[in-house]
Amino acid sequence: MAVIKLATIPAAIVLSLFGTMAVAQTAGGYPHKPIRFVVPYTPGGGTDLMARALAQRLTENMGQSVIVENRAGAGGNLGMENVARSAPDGYTIALALTAQYVVNPALYPKLPYDSVKDYAPIMLVARNPYVLVVHPTVPAKSFNELMALAKQRAGQLTFSSSGNGSGAHLSGEMMKTMGRVNMLHIPYKGAGALLPDLIAGQVHLSFVTWSSVGQYVKGGRLRSLAVTTLKRSPALPDLPAIAETLPGYDLPVWYGIVAPAGTPREIVTRLNTEILRVISMPDFKKRIEVDAVEPIGSTPEQLGDYIKVELVKWAKIVKDSGARVD
Repeated sequence: MAVIKLATIPAAIVLSLFGTMAVAQTAGGYPHKPIRFVVPYTPGGGTDLMARALAQRLTENMGQSVIVENRAGAGGNLGMENVARSAPDGYTIALALTAQYVVNPALYPKLPYDSVKDYAPIMLVARNPYVLVVHPTVPAKSFNELMALAKQRAGQLTFSSSGNGSGAHLSGEMMKTMGRVNMLHIPYKGAGALLPDLIAGQVHLSFVTWSSVGQYVKGGRLRSLAVTTLKRSPALPDLPAIAETLPGYDLPVWYGIVAPAGTPREIVTRLNTEILRVISMPDFKKRIEVDAVEPIGSTPEQLGDYIKVELVKWAKIVKDSGARVD
């Protein structure tokens, strides 16, 4: 499988802010009216908060309102369909996650959009790991100890997730497959629903974002063991990557911004340049790094290629796991 090398922010700045500035200037007065920024989730979650932080800065920099519009439902499919069917004029964009771009196509037999054909990629904005946490009563102080325990207690350890086919569920399934261990999956309806039972010790472990559980780890109510990205998170350097034990394990949460297919190239370039400028700002980086979210930055082509590679990877993960939509 081809590996897509994603630009770091400094390299992307050189490419976008200098190499494409002349093209961006040909956008001909764009934008001259408010931009609709669709988020396929309910208000208050990590994706919504990131979109609102981006929208605030884009509004200030571009001189037009960038308005976040939450369109949740069907695993984010409703919001993504709305964007795909919108006019390709640069006044509708979306911030969505791994789930909408590359997991849902493998989970849903009839998806109302095509992740490749229906969108004009703009930028891979950021990514963060799931954090593997256990209840303090679990007698494992490291990922290797947890693996040994899972083999010793085959089928007895339980791991919770935010639902069948969610990133957290598939992270656990990949750990089972690559580590050759057997654990029982307990699905919940959303990350918020699983936390009370996890904190109470009703389930043994889970894969969750740092923004959801950081306070509980710091307070001693949960124990963090590892992260799901290929390398350690810069924000959580003391936590090993699961890949240090299971080579090749790499299941991050990533955030991509797209517009409807057919959006003029000069508008895509302008948006890419403006978004890159925002995520390069020290205050914005500091704001998201608190939640272990790492700003990335990419060209539109890099995001498009990345989506194609990730579609293949996640299709195999979903197939191997036997995951089905609730």
